[in-house]
Amino acid sequence: MKSGWFVGNFVPTCLKTSDCEVACKHYKKGDSEERHVHKIATEITLIVEGLVKMNDVVYKTGDIIVLDPGDVTDFHALEDTTNVVVKVPSVAGDKHPG
Repeated sequence: MKSGWFVGNFVPTCLKTSDCEVACKHYKKGDSEERHVHKIATEITLIVEGLVKMNDVVYKTGDIIVLDPGDVTDFHALEDTTNVVVKVPSVAGDKHPG
């Protein structure tokens, strides 16, 4: 799979669907993602293990972050981290610079 994404309307995938996207993502301490926004999808992130900062808020193991369409965010791994990410629906090209 690509970058941890294994369910969604893309190739390769384990289950091709436009209903949602699901990923298990692993980050090393110091990894980051630029500010971005989804105009259509809601993004739900579960911090399975680790510590991250998003929009200057620190989240820890067990925290769940819900970003509605139009919410802008960034991402910084403060330690090695594993996340599960769900996006509803699966829309190609819905990640835009924030």
